[in-house]
Amino acid sequence: MRRPILMLTLLTAALWAAPAFAQSNAQLGPLCTSEGTPADAQIAACNKIIALKVFSGEKLATIYFWRAVGWNKKGNYAQVIADATEAIRLQPNIPSYNLRGSAYYDKGEYDIAIADFNDALRMGPQGGIVYHNRGNAYRSKGDYAKAIADYDAAINPKEAYSWQNRGASKQALGDLDGALADINEAIRRNPALPSPLINRAVIWRAKGDLDHAIADSTEAIRLAKARAPVNVMTPPASVLISAFSERGLAYEAKGDDDHARQDYAATLEGIASDAGSKANRAMAKVRLSLLQEAAATPPRTTDSTPAPTGASSPTSPSPTGRRVALVIGNGAYTHVRALPNPPNDAHSVAKSLRDIGFAVSEGIDLDRSAMQKTIRDFLLQAARSQVAVVYYAGHGVQIDGRNYLVPVDLQFQAGSRMTDAMVDMDTIMAGLDDQLRTNILILDACRNNPMAPQIASAGANRGIEAGSGLAAPTSLGAGSTLGAGTLIAFATAPGQVALDGEGANSPFSAALSRHIGTPGLEVQQMLTRVRAEVVATTKSKQVPWSNSSLLGEVYLAEK
Repeated sequence: MRRPILMLTLLTAALWAAPAFAQSNAQLGPLCTSEGTPADAQIAACNKIIALKVFSGEKLATIYFWRAVGWNKKGNYAQVIADATEAIRLQPNIPSYNLRGSAYYDKGEYDIAIADFNDALRMGPQGGIVYHNRGNAYRSKGDYAKAIADYDAAINPKEAYSWQNRGASKQALGDLDGALADINEAIRRNPALPSPLINRAVIWRAKGDLDHAIADSTEAIRLAKARAPVNVMTPPASVLISAFSERGLAYEAKGDDDHARQDYAATLEGIASDAGSKANRAMAKVRLSLLQEAAATPPRTTDSTPAPTGASSPTSPSPTGRRVALVIGNGAYTHVRALPNPPNDAHSVAKSLRDIGFAVSEGIDLDRSAMQKTIRDFLLQAARSQVAVVYYAGHGVQIDGRNYLVPVDLQFQAGSRMTDAMVDMDTIMAGLDDQLRTNILILDACRNNPMAPQIASAGANRGIEAGSGLAAPTSLGAGSTLGAGTLIAFATAPGQVALDGEGANSPFSAALSRHIGTPGLEVQQMLTRVRAEVVATTKSKQVPWSNSSLLGEVYLAEK
């Protein structure tokens, strides 16, 4: 983002001429209101000025604004919002709305950010700064047409940022050549900026040119390390986190796991304060763990090495295929209520996916160890994929608002953390998070909560809240790494319980198997047909539900 704070320069200069501001405090003013002051020194100086109680109204609003700038340098967005809000209360102005909106943006609260940018735009002309920042929020929401329109309004011949972000929006919409032209223009206008190089690395990776992707990421890392960040609206560590994570993805796609591990480890060294950095770090944590486990596993020497119990390796096409799927059906539970249909459901869905060309990793009645290995192998395989589908049938629970998939050997033991015995769905989502991949996650996993009696008996002091059914996702992978898009489909609405069915398959999987292979049927239209069939079959007792950040039409079965 670009800096909005220069608009308060004249008022700031007038502050220190005020008679009430004693000569002994003269140095506090420049420390508080200088963009180049280190964050802690700036906040301390502003604190002292506020404590003097010599300013009020518009002048006091200016001090709160500059203290908010100091908090922004530290990535403390809650404090940025608090101080900017006080500045707006005292004297509404464009810079304060813009700064608060930017803090909401960095927290991932894009709708609130857009509301603040709208208020700033209503107050009068402000060049391209606010349009640019609102464009960032629209881009993060996946509304790329509005983002591009705002970047068009923000384009400044002397600046690179709007060219860069307009290019990123075009890339997300699949216009790789248009995106490359905009990013190249951003680099031409400011060759010292690392962020356009990261965007160009993503484009090279989308084009399959991994060597150029690695080269651009490497140069971005060099530039980011060569100088301290000068843009107070950019979290200091976010550029390096983004560059290391992007280069790690390129190395992994190339098969250079050693360098990929090093870059994922470097990603985790950065301090994540903004939503995009948190998403990149979550992805890097999962992928680093996957590569470390793979490196520690002895390579297979023959084709006859058995797979984990109940699991099968991917069938055609090859493991490096562009369309991959993970299908798991757990029903033979040992310590909680068994379910008759999930194995049948998994077999039906796996066959349907194979028939339309997916490389399918299938697991039936997996204990925790086999389930973890099957998921790990799939996530490693997905590094080279363009479309990834995950289907799970069996017990699933929500605990403290997070969704967990239940292996067949789950057993509650007093004094242990029950979540350690299950598979966190957020881990799978983080492992798949990549702006070049379309992810479709389908969960027929809401068949009541098998742990409800044990959770209730554990007592309130365990701090666990278990709900019926599964929880709606708070985000789809979160932040800057959502590009190609993610869709999550549930067999029933969040918090509701799905039916296991009276036949060989659940109502949901039976409908899904019938429609998923329909040629030329867009995936959301396909789910609409599934929903209508399930509602009719269950007499409205079960209503499938989905949440999507897909950017365009996705076809699982080609036209």
